[in-house]
Amino acid sequence: MKSKKSQEKVCIKKRISVQAAKSKGRRLQQWTAKQISELLGIPCGKDEEICSREMGQSGTDVRLSRSVKKLFPYSIETKCQERFNIVSAIEQAKANQEEGTEWLLIFSKNRFDKIASMDATHFFSLLKRIKTLEDSKKKTK
Repeated sequence: MKSKKSQEKVCIKKRISVQAAKSKGRRLQQWTAKQISELLGIPCGKDEEICSREMGQSGTDVRLSRSVKKLFPYSIETKCQERFNIVSAIEQAKANQEEGTEWLLIFSKNRFDKIASMDATHFFSLLKRIKTLEDSKKKTK
């Protein structure tokens, strides 16, 4: 039987370093930029029209050129944390929201699927537009 002391060691979670945490956040930003790049067929990376913002800079986490914003009108905030406060994340996304765009949050957590979050009214207006496009395609056939 295990001693009480060895049982206590099992319950202690090791905190990751600041450098490792920033690296996780950077990877989520880069993943998000790559997804937008693949969706639009526009290259992403340093000095491209789509790129992840360097750590410590203010503004959206994924930088989009003006022409890309016309195709993908979102101001993106990414959060890669084990625990996150969705209300404060939304407040931060709104604070960084650029003119002519909607806010979009991308969350990630270890061993958990990535999550996208946006204003519900905007989400349903997107679905209505998709349905309208699908209906118009059916009519033209």
